[in-house]
Amino acid sequence: MKSYLFLLIPIVIAACQKPPEGINLQTYHAPQGTGIQSGGIQIIDLVTPTDTFKIWTKRIGNNPKIKLLLLQGGPGNTHEYFECMESFLPAEGIEFIYYDQLGTGHSDNPNDTTYWDLDRYVEEVETVRKALGLNKDNFFLLGHSWGGILAMQYALKYQDNLKGLVISNMMASCPAYDNYANNVLAKQMDPEILKELMDIEQRGDFANPRYMELLMPHFYTKHICRMPLEQWPEPFVRSMSKLNQSLYVTMQGPSEFGIAGRLAKWDVQTRLSEIKTPTLVVGATHDTMDPEYMRYMATLVQNGTFLLCPNGSHMAMWDDQQVYMKGLLDFLKKAGK
Repeated sequence: MKSYLFLLIPIVIAACQKPPEGINLQTYHAPQGTGIQSGGIQIIDLVTPTDTFKIWTKRIGNNPKIKLLLLQGGPGNTHEYFECMESFLPAEGIEFIYYDQLGTGHSDNPNDTTYWDLDRYVEEVETVRKALGLNKDNFFLLGHSWGGILAMQYALKYQDNLKGLVISNMMASCPAYDNYANNVLAKQMDPEILKELMDIEQRGDFANPRYMELLMPHFYTKHICRMPLEQWPEPFVRSMSKLNQSLYVTMQGPSEFGIAGRLAKWDVQTRLSEIKTPTLVVGATHDTMDPEYMRYMATLVQNGTFLLCPNGSHMAMWDDQQVYMKGLLDFLKKAGK
């Protein structure tokens, strides 16, 4: 009997890992269009009143019911820290699309701060959606951090184009985020370290190497990615190294304690009830964002679900990976039926 049960284990595992109905290796890896294949890369023209820019996207997989467009954070990071998705989504037959927003990664950088504008980025997402042929029958949008702001703002204007929405590690109010950073997270730090950081901030001396020297061990490894610095995942480090500082400082501000850029007054908490699209809100216990506030957000949208990553921080897709990915996949497969 023991031998018989042992032989059944691989069969049970295979059944549990079976992709969604109608998806198999042949259809999932089907070529995109005809002619020369580019590995799923599609360059999209972004036409503005003064110029036309090139926007880079890359599709992985093919699923007619679930097409997940990823909006990275920062503002100013690249898509690269989402590369962990490749270890989880293809096995479940989920199609997902990397996308570098204007000014980041492989997309054009106009080097002009007038383009660092939330409403303009919303229209950029809509341009990308149309170019990729995404619609209400298949279009899922995942926004992480700043990408969560962009995703919420997009949904408030264009939710009729969406099949599902994922708000990952982002609050619906920048003033509330600012309050949490200053009155909760800052107070958890060693008072002497905090005083030195605040002195640097008050002098506006953000280029001082000492600023990041203090932040990395005392803030980043506690609330951004809860691993020793030498263990930070290479895709995350690579993405961070390519951060567009102009975009980041213009919209977020130079401080890591709250927000002081163009997004400082952004607040859509009272409008979340307008979102009827099935929505997953992801928070983490050690996040830079208030996890209880994000739990509350899931009750404000009309069809919301909350996922808590108990061991995670802002990069919960890395430091609480199994919980994050299981919750994401469960939501996509349920909403994608």
